[in-house]
Amino acid sequence: MCVVEHDTTPEVTQELAAFLERRREQIAHRWADAELFRAVFTVSRDEAVEGSKAVVDALAEVARAGRLEDIDAPGFDTVRDQLGRMVIARTQAGYRPSQIAREVAGLRDPVTTLLRAEFEDAADEAMHACLLQLTVLMGTLRLVVMDTTINSGEELIARQRQQLMEVATPVIELWDGVVAVPLIGTLDSSRSQIVMESLLEAIVERRARYAILDITGVPTVDSLVAQHLMKTVAAARLMGAECIVSGIRPAIAQTIVHLGIDLGSILTRAGLSDALAYALAQQGIAVSSRPAAGAGPR
Repeated sequence: MCVVEHDTTPEVTQELAAFLERRREQIAHRWADAELFRAVFTVSRDEAVEGSKAVVDALAEVARAGRLEDIDAPGFDTVRDQLGRMVIARTQAGYRPSQIAREVAGLRDPVTTLLRAEFEDAADEAMHACLLQLTVLMGTLRLVVMDTTINSGEELIARQRQQLMEVATPVIELWDGVVAVPLIGTLDSSRSQIVMESLLEAIVERRARYAILDITGVPTVDSLVAQHLMKTVAAARLMGAECIVSGIRPAIAQTIVHLGIDLGSILTRAGLSDALAYALAQQGIAVSSRPAAGAGPR
């Protein structure tokens, strides 16, 4: 039982830690039925119980250290590890942070019920002191989970953004030995890096001798984008492929001239078809225009 004086908070936290250790099994079994744990530990209930025990042990460690309000307390590292994947699963399922917070808040009631059961007198000051400290501890647990939720959400958004950029920069094999990257939208440093990596990988995998960077769909080109294009061309050359930039529109050409950027060392063509025709001609493949419909020999 939490037998302490009213104002001896360190002793209260020690007794709270002892209570958590003493009631570890009961708390873990009750938490295992909570939605937050069931959402992740779907193989067996025993797995959920073990996960719950790890969280209880972590909370007992925090209480033992007397750092109930410190989200950076060592014990909360275990909480982040155990609850991190639960939070990610709930986030991916479409749960908002407020919903996850309510699920975490729901873990407090089973522990409170067990704590009250240890006292015969509902007005016992020692019980109220322990309950107060338990409330503080569970509140900090909630903050830790919310912090984990926000971080996992940011990581998920970053991964999705990375995947979208990869999808938005496909490498297409136009002909045997000829690959192309049709760029659409704004180019920034991150996307330019993905373009370079994807193109170089395609050059190696498909043994391409010619690589086309088509920027028809790029609205603007500044000095940074131009530098990225030049680096990509240089990297492709190092991999043994000749790189051709196509689709430079009049407005972009004027911008490049105005910025004083020298693209003299880069092979350019008006459009993707012109670039492909050049690459084919370099390989000795003749390209002839298709006759107009209805036109016959004269």
